[in-house]
Amino acid sequence: MAWIYLIIAGIFEVVWSTFMKLSHGFSILSYSILTIVGMILSFAGLIIATKHLPISIAYPVWTGIGAVGSVLVGIFLFHEDLNWITLLFVGLLIVGIIGIKITSGE
Repeated sequence: MAWIYLIIAGIFEVVWSTFMKLSHGFSILSYSILTIVGMILSFAGLIIATKHLPISIAYPVWTGIGAVGSVLVGIFLFHEDLNWITLLFVGLLIVGIIGIKITSGE
């Protein structure tokens, strides 16, 4: 169950970073509020997950989900262009996240 909370927390990290971009520097109140709500939910999920998972496992997976998810949002929602080498390194992040899960024994 801790892994489910961790994945949800990572998804909310993507949510809050997306709303932060949409808030235009916290100048749009609705997106600013959604950013803060997303942050709270993301941190809450991480807190719950770290009750049962080591921080050395939970934190890199949480940030990795957020990083990869934010890249995907940037590409598909904001039409950001990334070169192939950047996408290669994003792929390595994904491999790293999967590797941490497989080798963690949790």
